Formats: sequence, C-alpha cells, structure tokens
Amino acid sequence: MKFAASEDFKKIDNYCISNLGISELVLMENAAVKVLNNLNLQNNESFVLVCGSGNNGGDGFAVARHLFALDKKVQVFFIGKLENMSESCSVNYKILRNIGVKVSNIITSDDIEDFKLGVISADVVIDGMLGTGLRRKITGIYEIVISIINENAKYIVSIDVPTGIDSNNGDVLGTSIISDITITFQMYKQGFFKYGSRNYTGDVIVENIGVPQNVIDKFVAEQVILDKKFIRSNIKPRGKYEHKGDFGRVLIFAGTYDYAGAAYICTEGAVKAGAGLVTLCCPKDILEILRGKLTEAMTVSSENKEKVNGLLEKTNVATLGPGMGNTEETFKLIKEVLIKSQCPIVLDADAINAVSKDLTILSNKNNKIVLTPHLGEMARLSGFSIEYISNNRITVAKEFARKHGVILLLKGYNTVITDGEAVYINPTGNSAMASGGMGDCLTGIISALIAQGLEPIKAASAGAYIHGACGEKLSEKMFSVNVTELLKEIPYVIKKIIC
Repeated sequence: MKFAASEDFKKIDNYCISNLGISELVLMENAAVKVLNNLNLQNNESFVLVCGSGNNGGDGFAVARHLFALDKKVQVFFIGKLENMSESCSVNYKILRNIGVKVSNIITSDDIEDFKLGVISADVVIDGMLGTGLRRKITGIYEIVISIINENAKYIVSIDVPTGIDSNNGDVLGTSIISDITITFQMYKQGFFKYGSRNYTGDVIVENIGVPQNVIDKFVAEQVILDKKFIRSNIKPRGKYEHKGDFGRVLIFAGTYDYAGAAYICTEGAVKAGAGLVTLCCPKDILEILRGKLTEAMTVSSENKEKVNGLLEKTNVATLGPGMGNTEETFKLIKEVLIKSQCPIVLDADAINAVSKDLTILSNKNNKIVLTPHLGEMARLSGFSIEYISNNRITVAKEFARKHGVILLLKGYNTVITDGEAVYINPTGNSAMASGGMGDCLTGIISALIAQGLEPIKAASAGAYIHGACGEKLSEKMFSVNVTELLKEIPYVIKKIIC
C-alpha cells in the first residue's frame, strides 16, 4: 500500500474529475458508503455528525443521509457559514434538508448547549469538520467543539483525518479530535507516521473510494507501506538444486572485548536469515570466544590482513559496526573497506558514529552503502536534534540519503527506509523488542538478504519487516522479547511469509 501527502491527493482528485469524468459527488458518495460500512450499525442506534463547510463536511452530510435512510437516530451539526460551503458539500447539505433531516448550525458559543447534550446522548460521534487541507491552528468555535467531543463522546469516528491534525506532518494544530478510528481514503496520510499520531487517529482503516490504481501510480512515487506481498515479491522459495554458493557470502567486521556479544548477534542474524556463507572478522582477543559460539559461521582475526583482503574480494556484502568501538581504528577500517571493496556495504552502530565525524568518506564508495541509525546516531550524522528528527523523520531521512547517495534506514516506530527518492515504511515491531542487541540482529538480517541477491534498498526494507514480524510473533507469548529468542524465530517467520 502507498502513502501520500495532501498535495498528491488533491492532484489525484483533480485528475479524476477533469480527465476521467469521475465527479466529485461520486467520490464523495463512495466515501460516505465506505464510512457507513465501518460503523457498528447493529449495536449503535444514535449518531451525531459534526460537519464543516468543505468536502470533509460533504462526506459527513452524505453519511448522515445513509444513516437516516437506515432509520437510525441522526443529529447533524454544521460549523461555519452556508455561503462558504464547497459546491459538493452544499449539494449533500441540501439533499439532507430535503429529506427532512434537521441541520443545526453552530456559529457561536451560544449554540453549544444543544450540541453538548447531543454528543452526550449519542452512541457514536462522527467527525467531518476539517480534512487534509488544514494547515492553520484550531481556534474559536472549532476549539470549543473539539473539546466537547473529546470530553463527552462515547465513541469517535473521524472521516479521512481527525480534525486538528496536519495530514502532511502529523502535527497537532493547537488541539485535535481524539478518535477511536479514522476511516481514511485511498492511501495512508503521510502525517499518520509521526510518533504519537496513533493517540489521535486511533485505528486507521484505509478504504478505496473508486480511484484507479494507475492514477495513484501516476501521481504518487514509490512511497510504500511494507507488507507480506512486498516480502513475497522479493524473497522467493528456494529451488531444489540450489546450494550454499547461490545464497551469497557475508563478511562482518564487528566486536571488541567489551562488546563481543554484538559481533555474535550480528553474525548469527546473517546465518539465520539464510546467507550461504558468513564470516566474522574480529579482534584476536575475542576470536576464540566467538569461534566456540558461532558453529555455523567462520571466524578470522582482523590482524590477518592477507586473509581479510582475500575474503573482501569474494564477499557479496561487507558489514561494519556492531560493537567495534567508536575509534580512529574503526574509521580507518571503514575507509579501507570502502576503497577496496566492490560490493554493497552495511554500516551500523559504531561505524555510523565513526562516519559522522567525516561524512566525505561516504563519497569513496564503489557500490551501495546502507546506513542503519537510530535517532541518536541520526542526530550525530545530520546535526539535527533528536526532537526535530522525530517530528520530520521522512524528510530528514530522504534529504540525507539524497545528499550523500546512500540508503538510509532510520530505526524506530514506523522505520523509514529511503534512497532519497523511494520511501518504504515498516509497520511491524513493537515495544516488547526494546532490548539490547536488536539493532545488531537487524544488521545481520539485512546483510544476509543483500548476499542472497536483493537490491540493498529492498534488502533493508524486507529485513526491517522480517525483524519486526519476529518480535510481534514472540510478543504474543513473551512480556519482553530478547534477541536470543528472536534469532531462533527468523527462519520460521521468513518461511511462513513467503510460502
């Protein structure tokens, strides 16, 4: 499924109306029916609809008409002036009046008391006040109405976007409706990915209102919410006669004496995700420890330059960072690998911290580079504050990836993966996974998928999805998911998704 900004939706609507002959009223009617289909009509009898003067309000008036036709108790309230109604909103308003439904106009605070009583008595309140075009702060009568709804409604449904939310960036514009569900049309709104937006949207249900997919593709670039279909299209079941050489080689540079576990987790993640041959290159003082634990991967001392260089020539992907330490030696190794290798590179953890000191090193690449920062690492890379990045995740990630010619995976709720043009959002994972080593495991999974032939951006995206799906599955039976258990789950989750 794709997601889009409000400007994209406007272009799509205009194209449907002007070029395809799909009238705005048809789209509005389709939207109303889809809202109706998501209402629990069996258990709810009374509905309050609050409508504005734009097309969001027109959707609300159309929903009210359908509810009235089903013999439900309907109270409709209009905020604004009749002369400010959009054309299609006005049509649905007039139809509603023609069939005998009273529409009460809320203009000033004097009109509030009846509205409040209606909200208190209703089973469901439907928010059709302001939609995707909202950019100004909520004030005046809207602020009062929103407060009454939030404080008194038993159950709240928002049409397309909760009133008060900027659909592009997820900002709360002063105040906002706090919905139980939001029924949004055609695609996810870009602003719904902001941290905390779920507190206002509730569950988001995406409904098609009759816009052809080729029209969406015409105006919306590769902006995709990952799902199982994406994984299946990129990871295929294994052929009967394939062997380990067909599934690629991974070379991992990781670990120090204090952080040997990071090296183990990353390497084991690559093994469990199906790489044909995995080799860990680590300091001599932890080599024997890890050699005893990694029974299915090879190990080599980082001091053995000749052997390391030979492996680097043959590997399908080189991975650096987990547990390496943020030192000058780490930076020198990254630079050396970037210059010598012809394969894709994955940089995580201390490799990211080292690179952040001199981003010009990224221009030395001979192939694609994947960086997998969390918010703190992204702050060091970009120079932006963590708060700013949190509020502008897609924009910050795209701009950095485009500027430096890399693939960036920005970790966190709704992980962002981008090469500066395409954007993938990963919806899997949850807070049960908030424990040490998870990022090292993810790096190993991504490395294995690159080795198996996936394009680096597809490998990063699929890796994030699989990693989160493992955590979700384990969290059904575990309070806190540790990485040891997650590593065991990887091959089973991949198998279940693709077969």
